[in-house]
Amino acid sequence: MTPLTSGAPGPADPGRGARVRVFGELDTATLYAILRLRAQVFVVEQACAYLDVDGRDDEPGTLHCWFAAEGGGVEAYLRVTVEPHGEHRIGRVVTAPSARGRGLAAHLIRHALTLVPGPVVLDAQSHLQGYYAGFGFRPHGSPFLEDGIPHVPMRLAG
Repeated sequence: MTPLTSGAPGPADPGRGARVRVFGELDTATLYAILRLRAQVFVVEQACAYLDVDGRDDEPGTLHCWFAAEGGGVEAYLRVTVEPHGEHRIGRVVTAPSARGRGLAAHLIRHALTLVPGPVVLDAQSHLQGYYAGFGFRPHGSPFLEDGIPHVPMRLAG
């Protein structure tokens, strides 16, 4: 699969383009960089001891979307999975601390939404509900705690 981009390069797209692959297309260095970033932010920075490698990364239909860092590594990443009822789920949205404030995650979300039919769901950390509302997501269900962090389920109709 070739790298994909959305629109002209700008602050959110430094010219490299968003990369999208299914699990079997990921090389080991990229997979390592993705898992390292997820652990760095979700396990260490957010202090949540949980099994990040949850068995969904290699499911059929799962897409891995990211921006590669200059010189290796991953600057921003998200995963799209297929839910049992045919919905797509955006999850594991993460940006490296050194790459924050450049709009990379927003670019990946917009791009991911062009790749899959709706509806699309996600579980937003509660303080990011307004951020995801900016993409058209609306609360869909009761708030809940996950690993001690308040979340709200959200849905974008297709």
